[in-house]
Amino acid sequence: MASSETSSATCSASSSATLAFVESPVQLLNVLEWAYADARRAEVQRSEIQRADAGRAEVQRADAGCVDGSRADAGRADGQRADGPEPAALPDLTVVVLSPHDPMTRGQLRRMAELARDEGFRVRWEEARGGAGAPIKTIGGLRGPLRRAERIVIGDPFSRYVQLLLTLTRARDLIVVDDGTATMEFISQLAKGEPLVRWHRRGSRGARDMVFAPVSATARRRLTPDDGRRVEVFSSMPVEPPPGVTITANDFAWTRARFGPPRLTGGTDLVGTSLVETGVVDLERYLEAVGSLARAHGATRYFAHRRESAEKLSRVAGEVGLEIVRPDLPLELIARRGPIGHTIVSFPSTVVHTLPLALVGTGVQVAVCDVDPAWLTSDASPRAQGFLSGVTGTARDVRRLGPAPSRAPEAPRDAAPPTSPGPPAAPVAAS
Repeated sequence: MASSETSSATCSASSSATLAFVESPVQLLNVLEWAYADARRAEVQRSEIQRADAGRAEVQRADAGCVDGSRADAGRADGQRADGPEPAALPDLTVVVLSPHDPMTRGQLRRMAELARDEGFRVRWEEARGGAGAPIKTIGGLRGPLRRAERIVIGDPFSRYVQLLLTLTRARDLIVVDDGTATMEFISQLAKGEPLVRWHRRGSRGARDMVFAPVSATARRRLTPDDGRRVEVFSSMPVEPPPGVTITANDFAWTRARFGPPRLTGGTDLVGTSLVETGVVDLERYLEAVGSLARAHGATRYFAHRRESAEKLSRVAGEVGLEIVRPDLPLELIARRGPIGHTIVSFPSTVVHTLPLALVGTGVQVAVCDVDPAWLTSDASPRAQGFLSGVTGTARDVRRLGPAPSRAPEAPRDAAPPTSPGPPAAPVAAS
C-alpha cells in the first residue's frame, strides 16, 4: 500500500474511539461482521429508548388532559417506525492491518481493506514486519492511538505482536473476534488460566518464549475481565464463556446482507487446509485423502487455503486432477458470491462452522471429513487429534463423512485371463 494511504490513516486514527488489529483476511472479515452487529445493537437500543421516552411523554400529556394531541404525536411516531429504523450509525472504527510476509495473505488483506473502506471505515496499513526496525516504528506510531482508544478489537490473542500492543492500551472494553478455530483454544485456555499457546505447537518453550513470557502474561491479564474491564468474544464457534466474558454470536449477517445468494453449480467443491504446512498431517496421506474424496463425491474444484504451498497444490492438480482455485477473499465471501458447488467438502477447519451460517437458505450442503489418527505426523502436537475431533464434533448443520477411505488396490495388469469363463452367474434376487 502506498505510503500516502498510511500517513493519512495515521492522522485519522489518532481520534478513533475503536482500534481493531488484524493480521489475516478472516480476522478483518470478522471485524466487519462485529462492526455491523455492533451498529445494529446500538440501533435497537436507540429505538428502545425512543419508545420508552415516547411512552413517558404520552402518559404525561394524558395526565395534563392533552389526549388528542398525544394521539396525533403517537400516530406520527408510529408512522416513523413503520418506515423501519434509520440506517445504523457506523462505529468510530480504525482498522490497523499488521501486514504479514505471505503474498497470498497480503493480497487477500488488500481486497478486504478495500471492502472495509467501502463500508466507511478507516484502514491503516502497517508494514509491521518489513525489516529489523519495523516493529519499533510500528509500535511507536501506535502508542498514542492505543492510549486514547476507548475500545480495542483484536483478531489473534496468540499473536506476539498483538500481545505486546495490549500492554500499551488503557481501554476498558476489549473485543476478540474469531481467528478461525483458534478461538476455541483461546477460550479453553482463558477459562483454565493457562498460558496462551497455539494448539498445534508442541515441546518445551524456547529462549524467545521465555523472554516474551512477561509480556504474554500481561496480555493475558488484559484479556481477563474484572470490575473495570469488559471482555467480549464475537464468535461463530460453539464456545462456553469463562466467568465474566460476554459471548456474542457471529451469524455473518453483514456477509449475507452484502453478497449473494450464489448461483449453484450442482457439483462438489473441496476445501483445502494448511494442516500439512503446519506439520500436523503427513503430505502423502493428505494427497491420498483428497484423491479419495474427489472420486467419491465427483469433485472438480479445489479451493486452496492461502497458506498451502505451491508444490502441494501442483501435486493436487497433477495427481488428483482437480482445478486449483486460489481465492482473493475469504471463502465465506467467495461462496456467498458464487458460483459454488451444491456440496462443499472440507477437512476440520473454520469453514465447517462458518459456511453453514454464511450460506443459510441457499441449499448448499457442507460436509466434513474427519482426520484419521494415522494421517498425523510424528511431530504433531499430542493435542492435535483431540482438537481436530472437537472442531468436527461441534460443527452444526454439516454432514459427517468420517475419514476418507484409502484407495482400493488395483488388480495386476499382467494377470492371465481364466482358461474358461465358467458357468453364468446365478441371478441375484431383488431385495
